[in-house]
This record gives sequence, C-alpha cells and structure tokens, in this order.
Amino acid sequence: MPRFRRIILVVLDSVGIGALPDACQYGDVGCNTIVNTASAVNGLRLPHMEEMGLGKITPIMGVADTTTPQAAYGKMAMRSAGKDTTTGHWELAGLILDRPFPTYPEGFPSDLIKRFERAIGRPVIGNKPASGTVIINELGDEHLRTGYPIVYTSADSVFQIAAHEEVVPIEELYRYCTVAREMLQGEHAVGRVIARPFTGSPGEFRRTERRHDYSLPPVGPTVLDALQESDLEIIGVGKIQDIFAGRGITRSIKAKNNQQAVEGTLQALALDLPGLIFVNLIDFDMIYGHRNDPRGYATALEAFDAEIPRLRQALEADDLLMITADHGCDPTTSSTDHSREFVPLLVHADGINPVDLGTRETFADCAATIGDNFGLGWPVGRSFLGQL
Repeated sequence: MPRFRRIILVVLDSVGIGALPDACQYGDVGCNTIVNTASAVNGLRLPHMEEMGLGKITPIMGVADTTTPQAAYGKMAMRSAGKDTTTGHWELAGLILDRPFPTYPEGFPSDLIKRFERAIGRPVIGNKPASGTVIINELGDEHLRTGYPIVYTSADSVFQIAAHEEVVPIEELYRYCTVAREMLQGEHAVGRVIARPFTGSPGEFRRTERRHDYSLPPVGPTVLDALQESDLEIIGVGKIQDIFAGRGITRSIKAKNNQQAVEGTLQALALDLPGLIFVNLIDFDMIYGHRNDPRGYATALEAFDAEIPRLRQALEADDLLMITADHGCDPTTSSTDHSREFVPLLVHADGINPVDLGTRETFADCAATIGDNFGLGWPVGRSFLGQL
C-alpha cells in the first residue's frame, strides 16, 4: 500500500527563489523572484508558507525563519536546458531535456511564416519577439483594419497568435493555432503555440481569459504515464492538460486564474480519487512577472498564502501536499522574460517530519518521490519520501 493515497503537486508558476549557477548563460545573474519581489514591496506577508518553512529556505523580507516548521522544506535546481513552462513541468514529472526548445530572437524564418499564411488563408503581422500587452497596443489598430492576426514570440520557445475576438472569432483563432502546431515540428518544434485573444478598442485593448496553449506531447515517458498505466487518477488543474498535451491526464479541471485553480484543487480533492492532483497557478507569471509588476506579484503571493488553510483543511490524513514552481520570472528586472532559477519546495502532510530537504539536483525528485510512493520505482531523480 502507498504511504500516501493522494499527492497534490501545486506549481506556483514562475515563483523562483534564486539564480541557478548557470544563470549567466541565460542573462539572469542576480534574479531572485520571491526575494527581490519582497524587497521591492518592503516585505511579504506569507504567514502560512512561513509556518511551513519558506523562510528557512532563504532569507525573505517579511518572512520569518521559524524554529518549528510544519512542513519539510528545500529548493530544487532545474537540470534541463531552458527556463520555460513546458520544460519545468516536464522535469517535475520526471522528463529531463538535454537541449532547449528552439527560440527565435529575430522572429520566425520568412519561409515558415509564408507557409503558415498560405495554410490559414491570410497574411500575418508582427513576427518578432515582444511583450504580449505591448504588441497588441502597437499593432492592434492595423489588426482591426486588416483582420490580419498578430504573430509574435518571446525569449521562450513560443509561437503566439493574438487576435481581437470581434475580428477573428475565437474558434477561428484556435484553428490557426492548430495549424501552427501541426506545422511546427522537427527543427521548429517550439514548446508551445499560444492563442492570445483580446478585446477592447485602441488604447484600451485587454487580453481575455480564453487563452489556450497547444504544447508538444512529452518527448519521453513521464511519471504521469506510469501512474495512468497503474490505473491511478491524474487530475490536471489549470493548464496542466495543455502542458502535457493531454498525455497522462485522466481528468482535467479548467482554471483561467489563481483563484479558479484553488477552487479547482478543492473540487479535485472532493472527488476523493487515489493518485495525483497536479495544479498550475498561472497569474504570478502571466499577469505580474511578464509585466514587471512586483506589487501585483506580491499581492498574488499573499492571496495564495491566505488560501492555504482551506487547502490544508481539505486534505485527508493520507494526503501529501507539495508546493513548488517551474522556473522564475523576476518582476524587478528590466527583462519581461522567465529567469533561470531554483524553485522552492514545501512538503506537508499529517505527522510530517519537518526536515531540511536541502538543495535538490533536479525538479525530477518530485517525480521520483511520487513514483516511490506508489511503488512505481521511477528511475529519474532521487526520492525524498524516506526523509518525510
């Protein structure tokens, strides 16, 4: 019998906790999402994560180093090449990538864009790296006049298509993304194609919550596959279904923001099914990190922390809660892109041994622990189950 009947893995999207040793190769020296955010707002108020031991991982303004932590605590390094959402989540699930997904700092090759235009039956505008909010303000007028979709990328491996919902119906935008996903294979196999719908008028454009991600299927086995083969439930909450292209997910609960993800987690817990509940909270990254908004980032952290008692109250005696992240996105830097960082690790259950889990060599230690718990013997990473 497994020690824990259910494991709840909660990913605070982009909540990094300090630059990795190789951050210089990614232009991320000095990045520390949570620490720098705390300093920028003169201290964070995170009493519940503080109680779990967050302040024991590293000094954080406003978060005390408690002497009586109620969770095991530590941090994890990313071993895969890259610093994007897909890479981070895949590594958490036990799949380590030897090389990063392709990126396009000069925009996509003209022949690729021409093929895409022919496939969707209309020209596109943009084709450059940009912040999503900036590019819709820059090209939104032209888009309204012409109906041409806006294609852009970032420092991450993404092919993003923005369109006004009153100009390009949402299902048509999703069709464009499906076409792009089918086209972007081989050397151009980007991690994600992303639909970026928006509404409003010039000067007041705003992105809607009908964003949709089209990820590559995992390029190798994950612990999710092993769980599914063992007839266990894998419930994805938020964009988990998209990140894994549906593979290894038995049920999916939609959530477009952090609060919906919390409610979706509670909904998943109420189903009382043995296995894994895998949760992504997107707002930290999508709304605040990429927009260099430390105050908003801090508010979102504090709002999540306030929900922890509800999550803990919903846990059964044989549930294990892991709180971690997938990369950084330091909102205090000049960059609007992800940052190459360690991620925090807080692990809570009834009767937990509140040990220092130290600095883990890979996010895949989460997968190894999940596999160990369910008797799957997952070969990637090092389980910390025996320390708990």
